Amino acid sequence: MNKKTVRDVDVQGKRVLMRVDFNVPLQDGAITDDTRIQAALPTIEYLLDHGAALILMSHLGRPKGKVVPELSLKPVAARLGELLDQEVQMAPDCVGDEVEAMAEALQPGDVLLLENTRYHAGEEKNDPAMAERLARLGDLFVNDAFGAAHRAHASTEGVTHHLPSVAGLLMEKEIEFLGKAVESPEHPYVAIIGGAKISDKIGVIRNLLVQVDALLIGGGMANTFLAAKGYEMGDSLVEEDSIDVAKELMGEGEGKLVLPVDAVIADAFSADANRKVVGVDAIEPGWRMLDIGPKTVALFVGRLEGAKMVVWNGPMGVFEFEPFAAGTLAVAQMLAESGATTIIGGGDSVAAIQQAGLSDQMTHISTGGGASLEMLEGRTLPGLAALDDK
Repeated sequence: MNKKTVRDVDVQGKRVLMRVDFNVPLQDGAITDDTRIQAALPTIEYLLDHGAALILMSHLGRPKGKVVPELSLKPVAARLGELLDQEVQMAPDCVGDEVEAMAEALQPGDVLLLENTRYHAGEEKNDPAMAERLARLGDLFVNDAFGAAHRAHASTEGVTHHLPSVAGLLMEKEIEFLGKAVESPEHPYVAIIGGAKISDKIGVIRNLLVQVDALLIGGGMANTFLAAKGYEMGDSLVEEDSIDVAKELMGEGEGKLVLPVDAVIADAFSADANRKVVGVDAIEPGWRMLDIGPKTVALFVGRLEGAKMVVWNGPMGVFEFEPFAAGTLAVAQMLAESGATTIIGGGDSVAAIQQAGLSDQMTHISTGGGASLEMLEGRTLPGLAALDDK
């Protein structure tokens, strides 16, 4: 990574404007998972230890340019204060005279959290006037929000036109691991791709097929590949308009693309549906594939043996329903025991790893689902590209 990081700049006595990803899940005003707040702590603590005053900004949810009180970052300020064991001031907005006065008054070691940047329509439009107002708050910009790096918004890309801009420690770690997977992977290199739809991941599959030694396909997207091979899929989720693409990808990935050979099928989409294990050539009308079967797990284990690097994105089945979680949990266990460099690409795969209690046995768990996918697709992330080169 040839971008400057917080280690390359002097922050002593400076006001540092830092973009974080505090887009945390809330229920009845309480944070249900503070993983993203925890992930930002190393950079926050580094900056405070080096004498900076800190102004943090983030979006939360999709308020669509309006003030939605349920999407306020106030609960985040309270939780961050507990984690840092110090007061975190909460700004009433993210721009404006009052916010500028609060930022101006900060002393080294102080922390101010701005209100939800998406309360303003200018954030997602990357409005230059909003970016300029945000930039007034600091002397230096740090982007540590990998989860928002694939968006060119006022708080991720716009501000870089007004301030020296560097990466935080989390951003650096994400780029190091995902960059390695894209640019210089260790071989044998295996990718495991799951999730519901092929259409979301065509670019990723295509880019990975060129690099990997094996690409294992599970989840709902496997149904579309199997349908493209001519199998009867019953009531399984099949993307009819992606069948031709699936055929193309199977042609391109001859010998590399590995599909399920058996499935756990159910007669309804529910946790208490009747279920059975059958070969993928024996799915009957009225039944649907909701997980990979034990022979597929064994096949995948065989393909993972000896792998030096593994990238995993997307569950193998409907793991939210306990009877259909076995395939996903088996893959998680497999990776934990593999001895390979394991990179987990955001979203549901992360939830599955946490559910299995195996987070600490993975090399790197990405905090950004969409951003990690775009990176694996070989695309440039605007929030990263805009940072200063070394």
